[in-house]
Amino acid sequence: MRVDPDRLRARIDALAAVSPIPGGGSCRLALTDDDRDGRDLVRTWMIDLGLDVTIDGKGFMAIPGLVNVHSHPFSEPANKGLTEEYGSDKLGQSSLYEYLTVYGLNPEDAGPSSLVAISELLKSGVTTITDLSMARPGWVDDLARSGIRAVVCPMMRQGVWFTKNGHTVDYAWDEKAGEKAFEASMKTLDEAAKHPSGRLSGMVGPAQIDTCGEGFFKEALQEARKRGLPMQTHACQAVVEFHEIVRRHGKTPIEWLNDIGVLGPDLVIGHGIFLNDHPQIHYPHANDFERLRDSGASVAHCPTVFARRGMVMNSIGRYMNAGITVGIGTDTFPHNMLDEIRLVCYLARVFTMNYKMGTTRHAFEAATIGGAKILRRPDLGRLAPGCKADFSLVDMGHPYMQPSHEPVRSLIYSAGDRAIRHVYVDGQQVVKDGKVLTVDVEAATAGLVEGQRKRLATVSQRDWAGRDADKLSPPVYARKDRLPQSRPVD
Repeated sequence: MRVDPDRLRARIDALAAVSPIPGGGSCRLALTDDDRDGRDLVRTWMIDLGLDVTIDGKGFMAIPGLVNVHSHPFSEPANKGLTEEYGSDKLGQSSLYEYLTVYGLNPEDAGPSSLVAISELLKSGVTTITDLSMARPGWVDDLARSGIRAVVCPMMRQGVWFTKNGHTVDYAWDEKAGEKAFEASMKTLDEAAKHPSGRLSGMVGPAQIDTCGEGFFKEALQEARKRGLPMQTHACQAVVEFHEIVRRHGKTPIEWLNDIGVLGPDLVIGHGIFLNDHPQIHYPHANDFERLRDSGASVAHCPTVFARRGMVMNSIGRYMNAGITVGIGTDTFPHNMLDEIRLVCYLARVFTMNYKMGTTRHAFEAATIGGAKILRRPDLGRLAPGCKADFSLVDMGHPYMQPSHEPVRSLIYSAGDRAIRHVYVDGQQVVKDGKVLTVDVEAATAGLVEGQRKRLATVSQRDWAGRDADKLSPPVYARKDRLPQSRPVD
């Protein structure tokens, strides 16, 4: 063996500089930050030499990378501070039809928005995102550079909804625009499949059940099967949508999807809340739940965005106990999967008044192996030989993880993302000591803030009533320079 004395001396000096002590030398106590930094330095040298390196997980709990099956990172971060507390009282309390197109972002600002969202997801232990966005230049490369494993789902549709009065919904149909969007979506899927990162794949995405016609759905399904990909659409996501489909076809959304041959194992239903027996629907003329159960279709469950409007699924326990595959998504913001998992459990228990209908196991498995099954990726969502090295290391010494009698519960109900210290995707570290390594978060945030500012300046031009942002979403306090004072005591 030949030793390079200069290189050896340089590396000894570099290692000594990690934890120097006065008078010369160094001291690194076991399991301290200095000890970790020293080991990390040696690890980089080993990787540079092409050696196989194992990760020291002492003092940590390893969990599988979380799988987010439904997210809109291209626009949703820009809705912070705007959409948390509003909906349309005359449109089933949803915010879709009156507000969705009013805010959002200009296409050129979608990149920074996505990177901010992805940085949040990585820090909460998400290693795979299903990104339902509109096809745009640079989208695939942005996802690859972020370090996350991404399923690209370019949304496409033939129609757009709008309201002219705040109490009725109209649709503008443009088949040529639909054809153009379809073509752009397929090109994006091809780009993702060929990307050299090896971490990108695709999903076919007819956007919403009420903005796509029968032929459009059938063509999308044909392409999904030809490419061996799943297909996802938004369905059963609003009271208005339910009644619109009944008005058009005399059938519930689930019945119509089934009748046109789309409801089946290839389909992922984004949200799947408003079945005919949901209390906010009460339409006793169908058997949606049984039909959904028997079809083999999956459901992407996103509790936070609906909870904001007073809506909730009935319930994750009901769906999963019946054999329906359920995954979890963040949909809007915050992009924090651990928050979603916790809320899944609590809302299910409250809705059913039964603590057994939203267990930790229901939610955690939906966020891991359930999501992996939806994506047809048995190599994700598990810690097992042959699976991808997508995982997080949870700091068991974190105060909020103590006592650590049941660490999974401690993580979900107490510590949350505060205890996730390191995250790896495909064996590459993307979060270190709680800091994202692959995204310039400061720069992305600055771009997001500027994008929101530009969009808000023109809100009144898109609102049917010409309202500005403060009228659409009034500030919590009328005067931003002070909090309201308590009333004097007599």
